[in-house]
Amino acid sequence: MSAIVNNVVHRQSSHCESGVVANMLNSQGFELSEPMVFGLASALMFVYLPMVKVGGLPLIAYRMPPKSIISSVCKKLDVKLTSQKFSNEDEGMKALDQALSEGKLVGLQTSVYWLPYFPEDMRFQFNAHNLTVYGKNEAGDYLISDPVFEDVVTCPPENLKQARFAKGMLAAKGLMYLMDKPQVNADLEIQIRKSIKKTAKMMNGLVLPFFGIKGIYHLAKKIDKLKNSSEQEVGMFLSNIVRMQEEIGTGGAGFRFMYASFLDEASQLLQDEKLHEISKFTTEVGDLWREFAMKAVLFCKKRKNISLEEVSESLRVCAQHETLLREKLLAWSK
Repeated sequence: MSAIVNNVVHRQSSHCESGVVANMLNSQGFELSEPMVFGLASALMFVYLPMVKVGGLPLIAYRMPPKSIISSVCKKLDVKLTSQKFSNEDEGMKALDQALSEGKLVGLQTSVYWLPYFPEDMRFQFNAHNLTVYGKNEAGDYLISDPVFEDVVTCPPENLKQARFAKGMLAAKGLMYLMDKPQVNADLEIQIRKSIKKTAKMMNGLVLPFFGIKGIYHLAKKIDKLKNSSEQEVGMFLSNIVRMQEEIGTGGAGFRFMYASFLDEASQLLQDEKLHEISKFTTEVGDLWREFAMKAVLFCKKRKNISLEEVSESLRVCAQHETLLREKLLAWSK
C-alpha cells in the first residue's frame, strides 16, 4: 500500500480544474479559494467554433482551454509544475504509484465516462476532467479527491487506467502533474491586477470572429439564420448551447458568477470599493446569461410565445453587457 497524504484538503468546487488547483495548493498550506484560482488564471472567455464539432454540434466554451488554469496559476504564483504523459498505459500507472509512494499529491486528467463513482446519468465522453489522487487503500483502490463531489471517493485501478487513457478529443494520454508550493508567497496584489487586465483584453476576442464578445455576436447571427431551418435542427442547436452553458462544468453563467466572486474577494484584499462594484455588475452579467438560456429553453418547448428573434436578442444583450464589463475592467486596471 502506498503512503497516504494525510493533510489533503478536499473542498467541493464548482469546476474541476480550478477546484483541483485550489485543493492541491491548499493541501500544501498555500491558501487560495477556487474563485481566486479562476481569476488569477484569466480563465474567463467565450468561444464559438462552428468548424469544431462535439457530437455533431459546434463547440461552445465559456472559459480558456483545458490545462490553461493549471499552467497559468502555477506560472503566476511561481509554483513548480511537473507534468508527464505516457505512451504506455502500464508505465503511466507505475509512475502514479511511484509518486504516491513518495507521499506526493498527484493531479490527473481523466475521462468522466470511465469513473465508476459518477452516477450513470452523469457519465459522458469528456476527456478533460481533473482530479487528485492522494493514496491507495488496503484493497488497492485509489483514494481520490474529486472536486465535483462533496466527499472523497475511491476508484479501482482498472477503471482509473481506462479513465486516464481514454481515446478521442482532448485525450489525456495518462497526463499526471505535481505541484510544489513556492518558497516565497507571490504578491497577490500585483498578480490580481495583471490577471484582470489580461482578462479584459481577451474579452474583445481575437482576429477571427469566434472568440470573446465578437464570438457572442457571431453566435447570435447564427441563431437568426435558424429561422429557415427545420424545427428539429433549431431545437438541437439551441439545446446544445444551453447544455454547454448550464450543464458542462459551471458553464457560461456559472463562470461569470465565479469571476464575480473573484472580483469581490480581490476587492476585499485590495480594499477597493470600485472593484466591489464591478463584482456586482459581473453578477448581473451572469444573470443575463441565465435569462438567455431560459428563453432558449422556452422557445424549444414552445412556451410563452418566445420567438427566435427574442432568443438571439437576449444573447446580444449578454454581448452588450460583456462589452461594458470589459470597459469597466480595463478602466480599473490602468
